[in-house]
Amino acid sequence: MKVLFVSYEVYPLAKVGGLADVAGALPKYLKDLGVEIDILMPFHKSVDKYVTSKTGSVLKTRFMEREISFELYKKSRPLGNVDVFLLGNEELMDSDEVYGASDLGLQAMSFSDAAAGFAADNGYDIVHLNDWHTGLMAVYLKQANAKCKTVFSIHNLAYQGTYCREYLQLSGIESRYLNDITEGSDINFMRAGLEYSDKLSTVSPTYANEIQTEEYGAGLEEVLSRRKKDLVGILNGIDYFEYDPERDPRLWVNYSLDSIEKKEKNKSNLQVLVGVPKNRAPLFGLISRLVDQKGLDLIEEIRGELVRLPMQLIVLGTGEKKYEKMFKDLHENYPDKVAVKLAFDLDLAQKIYSGADFFLMPSRYEPCGLGQMFAMRYGTVPIVRYTGGLADTVKEYGLSDHGNGFGFVDYSGESLLEALKKALEVYNHDDFWREVVRNAMKEDFSWEASAKNYLSLYEQTLEVKGNA
Repeated sequence: MKVLFVSYEVYPLAKVGGLADVAGALPKYLKDLGVEIDILMPFHKSVDKYVTSKTGSVLKTRFMEREISFELYKKSRPLGNVDVFLLGNEELMDSDEVYGASDLGLQAMSFSDAAAGFAADNGYDIVHLNDWHTGLMAVYLKQANAKCKTVFSIHNLAYQGTYCREYLQLSGIESRYLNDITEGSDINFMRAGLEYSDKLSTVSPTYANEIQTEEYGAGLEEVLSRRKKDLVGILNGIDYFEYDPERDPRLWVNYSLDSIEKKEKNKSNLQVLVGVPKNRAPLFGLISRLVDQKGLDLIEEIRGELVRLPMQLIVLGTGEKKYEKMFKDLHENYPDKVAVKLAFDLDLAQKIYSGADFFLMPSRYEPCGLGQMFAMRYGTVPIVRYTGGLADTVKEYGLSDHGNGFGFVDYSGESLLEALKKALEVYNHDDFWREVVRNAMKEDFSWEASAKNYLSLYEQTLEVKGNA
């Protein structure tokens, strides 16, 4: 079985969110299962040019009204024995940010066209597409009568890649496909992937069900309900070698389940680093894009009650100005209780995962979420809203024999506050606290099980006959 895994971001070459972690890990585990797999991604401006080499090949678009050329690069050292190919065009990839191009729609369309040619020419059995940026590849592969089958993974349905009529005209997509990939006169890249891929997946079982409803379907629930037999939810994993408290070089002190008391040293050093008092107060970490999806309006709703709780909070992330201002104001008014760093800082993130007592993730919706898995790997107890992958990974302490965290269902500040208070009560009871921490740390969210599920999906995909 020969597979091409196509993603706009791949850790450690380019990372914005969880997609990069998936793309940087899953192919390695599939390789271990015997899958012949390569990765294909754009050569973003932010990718270190010194870790790649030119192949000498040039790929051109085949269907678009305007021909665009890409140079083909290859990562000089395979990523866990998986080759990574990159398509480069400096005019299109003109931003230091992965999704910051001056014309992201044109970039994604032309990449998808050229990438479809690469897949068809190199004899892949399956092309695994990820999120809207690659959705048009499913159509271009059908239009090319390519022999390869397609799997399309939804990592976040809210971002769909919708562009105006001019892009539709430029696409070169044949009329027989147009009704299925348009909304009015606009082209929808996500919809293209959903309609024309042979199999669909998303990143947790609960999210797979949620997106078939009007509340979570983002306007595409009809398509997803119609194709529910082809849709499966496979929980993401995390790389247990990369994220390992026993060997992680970014920690002050390494520890394991058998030496979990050493975690306390990471907490005290973290308190000093971010400038909050070095004491036993429960330390909460929040590492997130600062956007509406992440439930930050609930924190705004209870900010007065929050700062009166016996706790400290560390916030790491960037995003919408209103939330950046909210957290800056909290820090300025309560510097002994709230620390804020408005940045993307992987080193500090690891120190928070290892040093915090609790990890806060009150998302409005969460397709899978990796933060709660990272946190539990480091013995940091999650507090979440039970939605999507959060509902699939966090079990309420006190209600489950193996409770590993705390959460709430109703999307309200009051419900979040109740969950926080319950967590604090357990924290103040040493025996209960040790139990929930150990339960969290015992969880296994490694990629082995998920990779086997993807292999099964690939095998099912190869059995598909005709068009999706």
